[in-house]
Amino acid sequence: MKMTKNFKNNLITYAIVIAAFIIVQILQSTGNLSSLFKGLLVPICVYVILAVSLNLVVGISGELSLGHAGFMCVGAFASAFFSKCTQQAIPADGLRFFLAILIGAAAAAVFGIVIGIPVLRLKGDYLAIVTLAFGEIIKNVINIFYIGKDSNGFHFSTKDQFSLGMEVDGTVILNGPQGITGVPKNSSFLVGVILILVTLFIVLNLIDSRDGRAIKAIRDNRIAAGSVGINITKYKLMAFTVSAALAGMAGALYSHNLATLQASKFNFNTSILALVFVVLGGIGNIRGSVIAAVVLTALPELLRGLADYRMLIYAIVLIAMMLFNWAPKALEWRERYLGRFFRKSAKEGK
Repeated sequence: MKMTKNFKNNLITYAIVIAAFIIVQILQSTGNLSSLFKGLLVPICVYVILAVSLNLVVGISGELSLGHAGFMCVGAFASAFFSKCTQQAIPADGLRFFLAILIGAAAAAVFGIVIGIPVLRLKGDYLAIVTLAFGEIIKNVINIFYIGKDSNGFHFSTKDQFSLGMEVDGTVILNGPQGITGVPKNSSFLVGVILILVTLFIVLNLIDSRDGRAIKAIRDNRIAAGSVGINITKYKLMAFTVSAALAGMAGALYSHNLATLQASKFNFNTSILALVFVVLGGIGNIRGSVIAAVVLTALPELLRGLADYRMLIYAIVLIAMMLFNWAPKALEWRERYLGRFFRKSAKEGK
């Protein structure tokens, strides 16, 4: 019965995403979608994937990570570097972009394993501080690298592009703080929705699996979980690595939507923004993360015409969402009225 209920809830989540895609496509085909909102479609998909992946660590695993932007940065630059280098060798945009997404996810997963093995021995504030440091280190390391390519192969430098020693017709791929320019713009709303569905499928099925129950058992009581033979390090690292890989996939989608990719865009604020999506949508609530990411990404841009009142309204919405999800009176009201409605619907369905 529980698995059936979870399966139905998962189908509802998939249906919401698909319905939103269909509505947007209808609005776009009829000319009722503004150019501003069209430009937000891919970023919304990126932040939905980022929020869902972070919720796997914060909500399901119970660990506070503040370095999620670092994994997104790794995925973005790995995929962009691959696309830039193979633009001539792989002329098919679809195949090249698919491989770039896989490479971005794989690179972020590797960093997730390397960082997770020592870091996950910590917990609480210590884990948050170390993951925050990781995100900043990744950003600053990328900023000092210069990589070029000519007929002799790749050239590396940490000084400037003139120190690469390339031939005249050589190409600078990674130009330090200026990042990577000329990345193929292969990202689209359709690809973004497909990646959201893939992310939801991976996360929701992991949560409902035996491994997911072990991860939640560790979150609820680490000592009790260890006493019954659950390998704490294994399952915590599993959740952390899967989350990192999905963040890398979001980075790949993000990098192929920009003319210039710079490491400065993956700063501390990006990690905090993803955490805001998770907290306001409900810690452990995957569907809530999706909705919060969509609303909070689109709202500042949609309110741009209100000038000085834009951020005031945005702050009010944040406070309202926080109260609705976490205030005791709001939780009591939701259980009394909305809970009664859903229980009634379930009885009628039977």
